Amino acid sequence: MIPLRDDNPTTLRPWVTLGLIAACALAFLWQVSRGADGFERAVYGLGLIPAVLFGSASLDSGLGVVPAGWTVVSSMFLHGGWLHLIGNMLYLWIFGNNVEDAMGHVRFVAFYLLCGVAAALAQALMAPDSQIPMIGASGAISGVLGAYLLLYPHARVQVLVPLGVVMHMASLPALLVLGLWFVLQLISSAAATAGEGGTAWFAHLGGFVAGMALIPLFKHRRVRFFNPPHR
Repeated sequence: MIPLRDDNPTTLRPWVTLGLIAACALAFLWQVSRGADGFERAVYGLGLIPAVLFGSASLDSGLGVVPAGWTVVSSMFLHGGWLHLIGNMLYLWIFGNNVEDAMGHVRFVAFYLLCGVAAALAQALMAPDSQIPMIGASGAISGVLGAYLLLYPHARVQVLVPLGVVMHMASLPALLVLGLWFVLQLISSAAATAGEGGTAWFAHLGGFVAGMALIPLFKHRRVRFFNPPHR
């Protein structure tokens, strides 16, 4: 399923969500502007490499742009291609504005970064000797999805559902859309081998769980769980 929009309006301007989307887009344009070799160097220099993070390996001279610990954060703003970027930003826009609305701008920044860190560590700890760089905002965004699921499970999400060669449009509860998304991550992670290239399934799971665990600490007191969307 490909989500397109939800029916859950906000009361705050989602400045942080927009800022994160802009930051990721600008970072990707910077990657692309460096050419193929520069793109790869950026991924290795700013991406999270578990073996480098935990000290069992080191980067070649000139690749270490920031200290290894900071790559837990810098890796969140890099992407491997246009589809990677657009897919992540679509999810962030649809679900991030409501989560930001539920906690406010400053808290949302901290929440997003903490979910991203938890996601990155979840993936890295599954394969601490891996020398494959991990990049992308999907771990942090998974935290946003976990929070949204607890806050607005009854919101309707308009999605495109592939039925063979035909795309069918449907309006489904967020509980179903995000619940199926989480089940897919579980199935995919069970079939994956940690430390190999490809999608960081364990980061998705770690971020999602972190978002569900952290949302009680970050949401405004007036915001209740399992509420219908604003009308």
